[in-house]
Amino acid sequence: MSPIALARLLTLAAVWGASFLFMRIIAPELGTVPTAFFRVSIACLGLIAILAAARVRWDFEGKLGACLVLGMINSGIPATFYSVAAQVLPAGYSAIFNATTPLMGVLIGALFFREAMTLPKLCGIFLGLFGVGILSGAGPVALDMALVQGALACLAATTCYGFAGFLARRWVGTLDSRLSALGSMLGATLLLSPLFVWSAMSQPPASWGGWQVWLSLLGLGLLCTAFAYILYFRLLNEIGPVKASTVTFLIPVFGVLWGAWLLDEPLSMAHLYGGLLIGAALWLVLRPARH
Repeated sequence: MSPIALARLLTLAAVWGASFLFMRIIAPELGTVPTAFFRVSIACLGLIAILAAARVRWDFEGKLGACLVLGMINSGIPATFYSVAAQVLPAGYSAIFNATTPLMGVLIGALFFREAMTLPKLCGIFLGLFGVGILSGAGPVALDMALVQGALACLAATTCYGFAGFLARRWVGTLDSRLSALGSMLGATLLLSPLFVWSAMSQPPASWGGWQVWLSLLGLGLLCTAFAYILYFRLLNEIGPVKASTVTFLIPVFGVLWGAWLLDEPLSMAHLYGGLLIGAALWLVLRPARH
C-alpha cells in the first residue's frame, strides 16, 4: 500500500469514527428519525452537488430501482438503528459494535447466499460475539436494558450491512460507484421522508437544537457520509476490496478516541479486551484462505 493510499485509509477511518461522535451529539436532541433523515438527506444533496461539479452523467443503466431498494437496506435502516443506539450508548461503544459488520457478512453469506463457511470464519464469529459480550458486560456503562437495546440496535444495523454487501454485488455490481452511492442516498431519503414527517407532527423534539447540533448534522451528512462514500470507492479502485475492508479495524480506535477526547466518555480495560477480541475475530474472517 502506497503512503498516499495509507493516508486515505486512515482519513476514512477517522471520518467514519467521527460519525458516532456526531450522532451522539445529535440523537439525544432531535431523536431517532430526525437524526437518520437529516443524515441521509444532507448526504444526498452533497452527492448531487459533487456529481454535478464532476459532470457525471446520470445513467443508472436501468438499475435505479435496485439502487433505491439497496439504499433503504444499506443506509436508511442502519442510520435509524445507529440513531437509536446513539441515544443510550457512548460513541466508542457504537464504533466497536460496528466492527462486527464482516462477521455478520460471513454468517449471512453462509445462511442465505451459499457462501462457504470455514472453521476459522466460524471461530471468528463466536470470538467476535464474545468480544461484544465482554464490552457490554464489563465496560464503564452499566449493564441494563438501555445498553442491551443500544447493542441490539448496532447489531441490527451491521446485519443490514451484511445483507447489503451481497445484494450490491448482485444488483449494481457494474454500475459507476458514484451513481450507486447517490442512488443509495436517494433510496434512504425516500424511505425516511414519510417517517420524518409523521415523527415531526406526532412527536416533535422538545428542541430542534442549536448551532452545535446543526454543525454536527452537516459534518455527519457531508463529511461522514457523502465524502466518506467517495473516499471509500476511491480506495476500492486503488487497493482492492480486501485491503480497503481493513478500515473496519481502525474505525473503533478513532471512535473511542473521539468520544474520550471531545465528549469526555470514560475509558476502561473493557474497551481494550473487547476491541482485541473483535479484532482477532476480524482477522480470522478476513485473512486469505490457504490453497
